[in-house]
Amino acid sequence: MKMLQTLKPVTTTLLAALIALAVACGYSAKMSAPVAGAVPTIATLNPGSAMAGAPAFTLTVNGANFGTKATVNWNGAAQTANTTFVSASQLTVAVPASAISTSGTITVTVTNPGTPGTGIYGTGATMPETSTPMDFTVN
Repeated sequence: MKMLQTLKPVTTTLLAALIALAVACGYSAKMSAPVAGAVPTIATLNPGSAMAGAPAFTLTVNGANFGTKATVNWNGAAQTANTTFVSASQLTVAVPASAISTSGTITVTVTNPGTPGTGIYGTGATMPETSTPMDFTVN
């Protein structure tokens, strides 16, 4: 019984030392915050307008800083399945006829998705970035 009473303070001290060592070595959830990613910019839309009720068409978005997984957003809705990466300065998006069935102004943006970090502390992560909007007119 005396042996157990002697080991209890030693066990507690060892446990406290292991916890302190783990925290000092970075075991706590020390993650790097994501940094700003490349902000895409839109220079032109081709075509820049369409007639209401026209058939489906392909919209070409010209600009800069488009990532390989960039997505064109049509009135705020990501067109993930319809966007094709052509180059860092050009994307195309298939626009269905239903998207231009009535006249109005459509806001077009491009979003580069964020990237996850790598390594033990998640370094290299980037935030998603979205371009300033450009208007597409449906007459």
